Amino acid sequence: MTSQRSRRAAATLGAFSAGLLVLSACDKPTPMATVTFGTDSVSTEAECYETLSAEQAAKCAREKPSKSIDVPQGETLRIGVDPEVAETGWALWINGEPATDTFKKTYWAFQNADLFATQPGQTAQKSLTVSVVEQKKGSTQYKGVWNFKFENPDA
Repeated sequence: MTSQRSRRAAATLGAFSAGLLVLSACDKPTPMATVTFGTDSVSTEAECYETLSAEQAAKCAREKPSKSIDVPQGETLRIGVDPEVAETGWALWINGEPATDTFKKTYWAFQNADLFATQPGQTAQKSLTVSVVEQKKGSTQYKGVWNFKFENPDA
């Protein structure tokens, strides 16, 4: 009887240990970022999510976005981030270059966003890579980059 209990205890302990091993191998999902134009929105996890130098953040912001959205000219651009991203701060980058100051809110709206505006004689771009970059204001340390492809339906 003692031998049978020992085997059951060993089997239970082994199953528990295997379960912990499987759970420890899972990656924790990164916070989300969402962009919305009109009634269309897309959300994505971070392209990179770790402590990043300015060079690493710029390289990550130039990676091909996995999510895209049509951007009608003059529509309001809405950006939403998880509270932990807002607590650190975040900014928008366009085509790998900083484009805004740092925000500390979970939601921000840009009225009449005309991201594809051109100078006379220039042709409008067909797409832009817009990145939400988690960063502390004035810091050279970055934490996360979320990339979106904005497509110009008028180009």
